[in-house]
Amino acid sequence: MKVLIKAPAKINLSLDVLHKRPDGYHEVEMIMTTIDLADRLELTLLSEDEIKIVSQNRFVPDDQRNLAYQAAKLLKERFQVKKGVKINIEKTIPVAAGLAGGSSDAAATLRGLNKLWQLGLSLDDLAELGAQIGSDVSFCVYGGTALATGRGEKVKELPSPPSCWVVLAKPLIGVSTADVYGRLQLKDVIHPNTSGMIEAIRNQDFAGVCRNVGNVLEGVTLNLYPEVAQIKEQMHRFGADAVLMSGSGPTVFALVQHDSRMHRLYNGLRGFCDQVFAVRLLGERNPLD
Repeated sequence: MKVLIKAPAKINLSLDVLHKRPDGYHEVEMIMTTIDLADRLELTLLSEDEIKIVSQNRFVPDDQRNLAYQAAKLLKERFQVKKGVKINIEKTIPVAAGLAGGSSDAAATLRGLNKLWQLGLSLDDLAELGAQIGSDVSFCVYGGTALATGRGEKVKELPSPPSCWVVLAKPLIGVSTADVYGRLQLKDVIHPNTSGMIEAIRNQDFAGVCRNVGNVLEGVTLNLYPEVAQIKEQMHRFGADAVLMSGSGPTVFALVQHDSRMHRLYNGLRGFCDQVFAVRLLGERNPLD
């Protein structure tokens, strides 16, 4: 028996950090939405009591460092599942990119194993389990568009943003999220207008969405990696409606409404950046598989 499942990437339309918490995490306020750039997972039921991770991508670990492995292990232990699973991960989302690729793989594994192992859990149950794996996993279980608070695990559903193209460019570097958060000086940041972004989304106001994009981590990553700043400059030069770094980076995305401008951006960025994608916003929540 097999289950095929998609694991879509996310972008942050806004990312604010409010303060450092006593537990060492940062209190965040983020608006995230899923995009039509996805890994594909094939989950195969095994009679042996083991978890196997298979991927052609050499940057994907095949052991407990892999978040999909951790998701399967968590379900096995919590519900005393004696069967196993082989998880084949076909990567499309760039690794260490600020697009929650690993978290989305973990969320897809939770959703897929719920079906494969016939656990009968709700999306809320799976999201609660996901919070134990990583801060973005709960959001990725639901998908769609949401306000995420706490350390990212408290997820409140929002309507889909106005439809548009998303052009993403990732330079050939990886960024450590922990390093970026560690260098963040909260006294120096300009906080994004989260309520303004929510209002723009509710009103389907594309110009309002573009006005209210913001990411307090962006300044840290731009200082560390000048190539990220160069991508931002190029996107503005090619006529993007809004430009922002996603998560802790290094991926930068542009929002554009018109096809012609999307093609101009995509083709222009291909000239000096290897990983460039042009996709649509998804915006809709995942069904329970």
